[in-house]
Amino acid sequence: MPSGGEGATVTVDAVSEFEAERGRLMAVAYRMLGSRSEAEDAVQETWLRYATALGDPAARAEVRHLGGWLTTTCARICLDLLRSARVRRETYPGQWLPEPLVTPLGAAPEPDGFAPDPAERAVRSDQLGTALLVVLERLTPEQRVAFVLHDVFSVPFGQIAEALGTSPEAARQLASRARRAVNAPDAPRHTADPAEQRRVVSAFVAATESGDLAGLMRVLAPDVVLIGDGGGHAPAARNPIAGADKVARFAIGLFRQADRFGHQVRARPVLVDGALGLQIETTRPDGRMQRLVSAFAVDGGRITGIFNQLNPDKLTRVAEIGAGDDRPQRW
Repeated sequence: MPSGGEGATVTVDAVSEFEAERGRLMAVAYRMLGSRSEAEDAVQETWLRYATALGDPAARAEVRHLGGWLTTTCARICLDLLRSARVRRETYPGQWLPEPLVTPLGAAPEPDGFAPDPAERAVRSDQLGTALLVVLERLTPEQRVAFVLHDVFSVPFGQIAEALGTSPEAARQLASRARRAVNAPDAPRHTADPAEQRRVVSAFVAATESGDLAGLMRVLAPDVVLIGDGGGHAPAARNPIAGADKVARFAIGLFRQADRFGHQVRARPVLVDGALGLQIETTRPDGRMQRLVSAFAVDGGRITGIFNQLNPDKLTRVAEIGAGDDRPQRW
């Protein structure tokens, strides 16, 4: 249960009302920030501001519609975090990818609202998955807030303008520019439904594991891009790898390297940010383990993007794979 701010009058009803909004606020904040820990901080700060408002009659009078007030407040907090994060990411070692939200296939939804639920399934398929979060990194903080609130969560432009401190027309223009960037020709496309994702990723795993270069080329889009985030802690390409031939040879090389050096490989299919992905753990003969979460963007029966998260600081919430999953499973 959240604690109140200094001098606030916090009732059980107020706590319950906020908790009813927490899952949605977490979903909004995560899509804005790409970091679960930062999203949690933003939601907690939103609670503190609400608790403080409860102790101020004038401020409390402004909370006419709780959901809208909380969304606007959370968006303002996220905007400040995005502006500071932009500076930090300019000095980030190598490529930056979001902290993945990993859910085992068939698992029950998490209590904080991150696992796929009816509200998230209602979001259009091309707005699910890591691909969207990667493309959102191209946007300015203001564009990202406007796009996420309007295009993903259907917040009216008047409310978005209030969060951004601008006019509704300016908020509309920010969302429009963001939409063009998200739909740019060079942006990884992700439109596949779960059945298509399963078929394509399964074919990718089979071809990669067997070293079938021709088969792998058939499942990769000509303009596929592979991005790895090691955060300076794990080996990863410092620049994106683009093109089907280069990506195919790189993927097969990783599997061959694991076999060559006698690494034990465990893997399982998982949901990564709501789309099908892989969780892989390789253990060296000396006992050292490296973890990897791979997310995929799939469009037109081919993979358009592969996003490998290797930074251990971003995988602390991912549960270890159980014994018995010695190779990627067949589906």
